[in-house]
Amino acid sequence: MAPRTRRAERREEPLSRERIVEAAIALLDTAGESGLTFRALSERLATGPGAIYWHVTGKDELLLAAADAVVTGSLSADTADTADATPQDAIRALALGVFDAIDAHPWIGAQLARTPAQSPLLRVFEGLGRQVRALGVPHAAQFTAASALLNYVLGVGGQNAANARANHPAGSRSEFLETAAAAWAALDPDEYAFTRDVAAQLRDHDDRVEFLAGIDLILGGITADR
Repeated sequence: MAPRTRRAERREEPLSRERIVEAAIALLDTAGESGLTFRALSERLATGPGAIYWHVTGKDELLLAAADAVVTGSLSADTADTADATPQDAIRALALGVFDAIDAHPWIGAQLARTPAQSPLLRVFEGLGRQVRALGVPHAAQFTAASALLNYVLGVGGQNAANARANHPAGSRSEFLETAAAAWAALDPDEYAFTRDVAAQLRDHDDRVEFLAGIDLILGGITADR
């Protein structure tokens, strides 16, 4: 009876592109891009590689679909929360949503940078661009303003995720910052006068707060000439 029960359960939940993408995201989160293989995916989904290839043509398509699913989910949440917000607040929410998505799924940063002309990145650019337009930025300056915001979001988000993986994969963030701040404080006072001076701020800073402060600096520049 047990085998027939398992087969019945599988028929109730047939293999779909959505299930494949969901399983791929889970693999990427735990094993990284190198761990996303069709063999590992087949084991997770209890199916054969051929069934997966029926829905996706290969790893590149699967990576793109996984990134698109995460980014779309982040943007959908931001849209629901900022329907009546000012353009500045909508930009902050969108940017922070992408920052948090990259922090939770570090592989996304590299994937977005690799596919600048495809949908995940375009969704972010479109969201930022609409709010830049709502700010009343002249048409000739809208591309530059939206691009500056996009590059900041991707650059800082990607660097934050890379630092987390490379510098303290097993330890706490506070331990890493304490060690880094001590190293900054010990630098040559003539060659690194500024870096030594802000070493204590490195120890105590909050990544999300600093990220939003950078967004506000860019927004201040965008609206200064309006």
